[in-house]
Amino acid sequence: MQSSIHPTAVISPTAVLGEGVKVGPYTVIEDDVTIGAGTTIAPHVQIASGARIGAGCRIHAGAVLATEPQDLKFSGEKTELFIGDRTVIRECVTINRGTMASGKTVVGSDNLIMSYVHFGHDCVIGNHVVIANSVQFGGHCEVGDYAVVGGLAGIHQFVRIGRYAMVGGISRAALDVPPFVMAGGHAAFRYEGLNAIGLKRRGFTPEKITRIRDVYRVLFQSGLLLSNGLEKVRQEFPEEPEVMEILDFFSSGSHGRKFIRPFNS
Repeated sequence: MQSSIHPTAVISPTAVLGEGVKVGPYTVIEDDVTIGAGTTIAPHVQIASGARIGAGCRIHAGAVLATEPQDLKFSGEKTELFIGDRTVIRECVTINRGTMASGKTVVGSDNLIMSYVHFGHDCVIGNHVVIANSVQFGGHCEVGDYAVVGGLAGIHQFVRIGRYAMVGGISRAALDVPPFVMAGGHAAFRYEGLNAIGLKRRGFTPEKITRIRDVYRVLFQSGLLLSNGLEKVRQEFPEEPEVMEILDFFSSGSHGRKFIRPFNS
């Protein structure tokens, strides 16, 4: 597999490009960059120092990756951006590298990141994630595997979105979204039910979906305080992986975690 570098591209001699990498016109690749085999980079892309990009990725025109974090505390320390394999980054996506808080921003493998998305510093994005157009993430956000975020959503710094969750478009997401659910809203960001269609598409059995739905009925629709609902789930539900994942999500994290609640809360 032969590499193809356009003559107008500016590539640092210290950058390491794998076999078969293609680089389009007027792209700039700075020092201390590694790019995996078979990755395709379109015209007018900037890949700054500290980028570690996997194999088989497709990076479209105008993307700007691994530039300095937009954080007033940043003082030039060496940090990195990691992008996994086979991730698609569409036009004009911007991803900042980390700060000294964690040292890195991480975007996993097999993701689709649509146009004009921004990931702030120290975000951690899982695998098989779909982020629609113009979603904006503050720093330190976390997104679990197979999550979906609808277009034009704003994700507040430090917010966590659990695995298989779905956030609706034009949402103002300032609260954590636990696994397997749908959430949305601008004036009030709230629980909107189970992501049942998404779970079916990913091979969850009807029995597992029913179990997850029953857990959230206790947590969000029983009228119990969240702490009491969590205790009821611990006492009355079997220790199945999905149940434990939900409980772990609510018990983990920091920064005075606040979680979505139902419409009538």
